[in-house]
Amino acid sequence: MKFAYRFSGLLGTVYRRGNLSFTRDGSGLVSPVGNRISLFDLKNNKCETLPLATRHNIVCVGLSPDGSLAILVDEGNSALLVSLVGKSVIHHFHFHKPVHSVSFSPDGKKFVITKDNVALMYHAPGKKREFNAFVLDKTYYGPYDETTCIDWTDDSKCFAVGSKDMSTWVFGAERWANLIYYSLGGHKDVIVACFFEENSLDLYTVSQDGALCVWQCDTELDGLKPMPPKEARKKNKIKEDEEFLEESKGEEIHGKAHPNEQEIREKVKYSRIAKYFFNKEGDFNNLTSAAYHKKTHLLVTGFASGVFHLHELPDFNLIHSLSISDQRIASISINCTGDWIAFGCSGLGQLLVWEWQSESYVLKQQGHFNSMVSLAYSPDGQYIVTGGEDGKVKVWNTSSSFCFVTFTDHTSGVTAVTFTSSGYVILSASLDGTVRAFDLHRYRNFRTFTSPRPSQFSCLAVDSSGEIVSAGSQDSFEIYIWSMQSGRLLDVLAGHEGPISSLSFNPVKCVLASASWDKTVKLWDMLDSWRTKETLMLNSDVLVVVFRPDGKELAVASLNGQITFWDHENAVQVGSIEGRHDLQMGRKELDKITAKQSAKGKSFTTLCYSADGQSILAGGLSKFVCIYNVKEQILMKKFEISCNLSLDAMEEYLDRRKMTEFGSMALIDEGAGDEDGVAIPLPGVKRGDMSYRRFKPEIRVTCLRFSPTGRSWAATTTEGLLIYSLDSGLIFDPFELDIDVTPSNIRKTLHQKEYAMAIIMALKLNEKKLIQEVIEAVPSDEVEVVCSSLPDLYVEKVLEFLASAFEISCHLEFYLIWAHKLLMLHGQKLKTRSQKLLPVIQFLQKSIQRHFEDVSKLCEWNIYNIKYALAISQQRGMKRLAETSVDEEESESDSDYLMQEVHKDSLSS
Repeated sequence: MKFAYRFSGLLGTVYRRGNLSFTRDGSGLVSPVGNRISLFDLKNNKCETLPLATRHNIVCVGLSPDGSLAILVDEGNSALLVSLVGKSVIHHFHFHKPVHSVSFSPDGKKFVITKDNVALMYHAPGKKREFNAFVLDKTYYGPYDETTCIDWTDDSKCFAVGSKDMSTWVFGAERWANLIYYSLGGHKDVIVACFFEENSLDLYTVSQDGALCVWQCDTELDGLKPMPPKEARKKNKIKEDEEFLEESKGEEIHGKAHPNEQEIREKVKYSRIAKYFFNKEGDFNNLTSAAYHKKTHLLVTGFASGVFHLHELPDFNLIHSLSISDQRIASISINCTGDWIAFGCSGLGQLLVWEWQSESYVLKQQGHFNSMVSLAYSPDGQYIVTGGEDGKVKVWNTSSSFCFVTFTDHTSGVTAVTFTSSGYVILSASLDGTVRAFDLHRYRNFRTFTSPRPSQFSCLAVDSSGEIVSAGSQDSFEIYIWSMQSGRLLDVLAGHEGPISSLSFNPVKCVLASASWDKTVKLWDMLDSWRTKETLMLNSDVLVVVFRPDGKELAVASLNGQITFWDHENAVQVGSIEGRHDLQMGRKELDKITAKQSAKGKSFTTLCYSADGQSILAGGLSKFVCIYNVKEQILMKKFEISCNLSLDAMEEYLDRRKMTEFGSMALIDEGAGDEDGVAIPLPGVKRGDMSYRRFKPEIRVTCLRFSPTGRSWAATTTEGLLIYSLDSGLIFDPFELDIDVTPSNIRKTLHQKEYAMAIIMALKLNEKKLIQEVIEAVPSDEVEVVCSSLPDLYVEKVLEFLASAFEISCHLEFYLIWAHKLLMLHGQKLKTRSQKLLPVIQFLQKSIQRHFEDVSKLCEWNIYNIKYALAISQQRGMKRLAETSVDEEESESDSDYLMQEVHKDSLSS
């Protein structure tokens, strides 16, 4: 493997927990997904997951006003300062205690975090290089319980902090003579959000019991007076406190809930002018999130029942109310224009963007509710289908990372999914006893295959023609064969003495391989009445079987951690890999034995050959995916798919700090009493579900698949669907290089118009930008001559370059001419090496197909616009004709009237 695979995208999960944030221009959305963040481009309909990760699940995200920086804080109280421009981590920091929210000031010079019962204000990292990115400026005391939310005034002079002690505190970012701190009460439950009015100190506070208080300030922002110099020097003494250990606290400001008369004299005063309630009818339970847009005075509130309200403030006029989910709305955000509202539901992993004026969805995405179990690539590599334990089958676009269709016909967990060779039919097997076929043209379930008696299907395979469908049962130990055309059951294959764990059709011959827990792999001949051709005996239960893309080799993974390779024609084992130690299991929190000991009973549960058949991917109940060289039977690389310590079985060694004399601290429910944890009710209180317990999902890889293009592979894991792509940008990989091949010589040859020679030299050096420069310098009328003079060895290289260039280049017609001429002139010779060239051709097809879809959509839109313009012009023409005819009739009637009058006058005379 000359190229390095790197993480390129996360599909299947769009939102977990934390706050959503719109970008500065309002067209992008930042969503925390586990320990990563995804950027949704809502205008271009694309999604990108940044190639960086925190050590635990992200709790809150703070975006700088210019959109270049983000602060990510996780469950482990660690923070990352991230550059959204360079997509890299700039600084690490540890807050030592849980952080609830983080917010930058509108001028971008400061940011505030809420931690415990204090608010900490830091100097925001600027554009200059700094030794320490997080420098503490002030520590604000006042609330008696944990602080929950932050909001700034528009001029960054003051900020408000809400608390669980039902109070809201207004603090000055600087020491103002008439405002250092101010405490506001008036609520009977936890403060969920607080918002300043535009260019004002007037404040709105929203509490969990659905109450809204409107506070009016007797002073404008311009009325804030600076502290006299003598008093400022006197009060700027830094006090020491042993509780916080991260660094010196800078200036401390201690607020009092009940200041004396002398302290409030000539100070800012607040008065409550109104109090409103959301749940007057009692239809809605706890208010869980809120957002306010200052320019349009729009307040959006979300509830635990999945309902949200839109109100206009300060008059509290209801604009509309809608239910978007049956789970609690965890986060709400409004974009800068006030048109789009983003909602995040952590229970179901939903992410919605709603345009409230037209009452339509801009974005509606949802991942699998439970973990994903299986995946499959389409033949052109453009789509991925996933099946989950929630019974849903979802189809994802690999270029946009969006799910564009969800099939919900299954009534139980989906165990296997696959595409047919045409790429327009998806098959899925389920524990509900059905195998269903879905049509990607009409998005419907057009065929349902069932067994004579109910069976739970654990695996699925379809032959290369797409006509024969087979599924293995885990309770009756039989394999069922159906016809795709008629939907009829053709045969039932019996012979295994244990549950069927895996099925695989030979891509070239009509042979089906079946693996079972009875320690055998059976080969069934489709042309010979499905008779058992061979039975391969193994030493342990067989978990997975897969054919090499050329059909000449069979790979088998068994329960003892071995991967064995077989020549199925002669029933001879040709190699084996002892992979148990490579799997490197982690230790669970409640395990009594070490990770090394528990790994002895572990094995690979999924295998997949690379597109060229030279490597094999293997994964199982571990955070590692191993890639082996088949010929050398050695480990080439291990990919660590996650570093998220919020998942179980991640750490190799037990943390003794978490052990007590009564057992592990993991047995204790830390979330007891939280609004999203176990709410312990008082007698007579009906709120709180004592059966709810927090648990840590275990890290595992359930399915691996290589893209048919050979340029990426995907894995379904506990975290979602991870995609790793080739990163060949920084690798110098010359091909048949000699001493005369240099960039200057290549450009000299190109200047002499020896195009074929220049292309061969550029391909030898194998620098992508240089190849692009040479190929784009060839005149379009010379392409055919150059293609005909290229040696066969370099035709494949040019095709591979064209396929990758199609994805980024704007010279669509020029590259299409190149591809057409190459395939027309060298097509017959390329057919003889079709197996080797298949990934390159499929990569080229994928790129062309994507451009075809984009251009065809644009053309259809243009045709529609032209038709619309013509229809309007015709209507206007008809109106003008009608108007001119009416005018002519009126003029005729006027002339007739005049003639009659003249005639009357003549008669009278």
